[in-house]
Amino acid sequence: MVIQAAQKSLVPRTAIVADPDSGRLSATAAVLAAAGFEVSTASSHESLAGLLDRHHPSIVVADHSLAGPPVDAPLLLLIDLDDESAAESVRSLPMADYIAKPPAPAELAHRADVLVSRAAQRSDARQSAERLREKLRGVSSAVRATHDPLLISDYLVTGFGETFGADRVLFTTFDDDRVPRIAAQWHRPGLAPVADGLGIQESSAHRVADRLWSEAEVLTVEDHRLYEWSPEDQELAAWSEHMGPWASAFVPVGEGKSSLGVIWIAQLDEPRVWTRTEISLIQHVAGNVAYGLIQSHLMSAQQRVVKQLRQLDQAKTDFLATVNHELRTPLTSISAYLDMIQDGVGGPVPAEVERMLDIIVRNSERLRRLIEDMLTVSRQDYDGANLHLGPVQLGHTLQIVTVALRPLAELGDVSISLELCDGDSEIIADEVQLEQVFTNLVSNAIKFTPRGGGIVVSCRLEAMTDGESGINVHVRDTGVGIPEEEIPHLFTRFFRASNATSAAVPGSGLGLAIAYDIVKAHRGDVAVSSQLGEGTTITVKLPASGP
Repeated sequence: MVIQAAQKSLVPRTAIVADPDSGRLSATAAVLAAAGFEVSTASSHESLAGLLDRHHPSIVVADHSLAGPPVDAPLLLLIDLDDESAAESVRSLPMADYIAKPPAPAELAHRADVLVSRAAQRSDARQSAERLREKLRGVSSAVRATHDPLLISDYLVTGFGETFGADRVLFTTFDDDRVPRIAAQWHRPGLAPVADGLGIQESSAHRVADRLWSEAEVLTVEDHRLYEWSPEDQELAAWSEHMGPWASAFVPVGEGKSSLGVIWIAQLDEPRVWTRTEISLIQHVAGNVAYGLIQSHLMSAQQRVVKQLRQLDQAKTDFLATVNHELRTPLTSISAYLDMIQDGVGGPVPAEVERMLDIIVRNSERLRRLIEDMLTVSRQDYDGANLHLGPVQLGHTLQIVTVALRPLAELGDVSISLELCDGDSEIIADEVQLEQVFTNLVSNAIKFTPRGGGIVVSCRLEAMTDGESGINVHVRDTGVGIPEEEIPHLFTRFFRASNATSAAVPGSGLGLAIAYDIVKAHRGDVAVSSQLGEGTTITVKLPASGP
């Protein structure tokens, strides 16, 4: 049954009374109803369980014989103090309080009222803490969403000021190479900003912040009129009192072993008790701020470095372009006069002089190729933008390359053979660029193949790794080979294998790098296999459909 109270409080309070003694059950229910509770009664375990399933009471008053599983509401047990076995059995029960039975009406009403009030206070505290967490989660989210240090500091001071109902919030970073220098503040409407922030007291604040950071503490002052400052904090105390707060919190912001800034939150008109939950949440947000500022500072430094590198790269490009132009102009004139001399324009050339001229011509041609390689690497990295695509008969391109380089190979007593694909070897590519790729690869093979050796250039129709149709071109030589640990660096600009350097084989270390860039621009790939003393095979994989 339900007994209605004569007078109800503004916030309805409900109670469940459970007792197998019908007389005591009615008396207990009547006392609680008179105290303003809406009361439901139960006389057995089953009826009590049914009421708990259907209702969420403010309090449960139960005889110890009916107490069972934990309930959400405060539990006030009725026990017989003269029954030692009963008193002993209730020690393990999840009760909030107990009272001797039969309970005195006034004491019963008072105990019930205290338990309900305490439960309400705990509930309010939990809800208040959750609201605070939600607000500060928003501050942390805003801080994490940006890499702008000014926005980070503004989110911090504004968020703390509005969340805690403060009058002033100051945030200052110290002179620290991990973070930018920041002096941000927030104040409630009607207050003037603090002119100098921490001002001349920054060094004192830094010392206090370092100490607090090492102790993982926050300096909270509930009432400045009553607070006794420690001797080492006197300078900070003087500054703080000059600002005129009633209550304040001094929060270190740090990373690693030292602080890098400080937050000051002030209440001007009344004391304030800072709860442990508030302090923990403040420290959590301060940690996010430290991380955000450090990351933003690192990113700014990286951006400055990238900008400087781009400027240096542009200067390098401009320099190489200028040097290339200045070198090609006289070289063109030298080559032209050499051709005229060899053609007999100035008269017959003695055989000894002819041999000298051949050496000059070969070296001028070598210089021309080096200048062209320099011009290539001075351009932006290959991204396909400089390709002139069209149908290319790869077999024809390989024939042009091998025919052009055969005299150079024969000069070193090296043979070159070409094995063409069985089938259609047409692809979409830039023929001029591919000719440069295979010229670089074959001429490189000639340089590193000793007299009597051979080079085989072959191609084979083969699918790419993604299943797309493609062609593999192999340049296989019987040269000196490449040390295994140096193969990953083979296509790095200006890299030369150690055995090439020790054998004084001429080269700039650009030919393979340029070939690699061109192949990558065609969506292809380059693979290398090599054995020292036996030779090297370089495989160029090209898709048939082009870039």
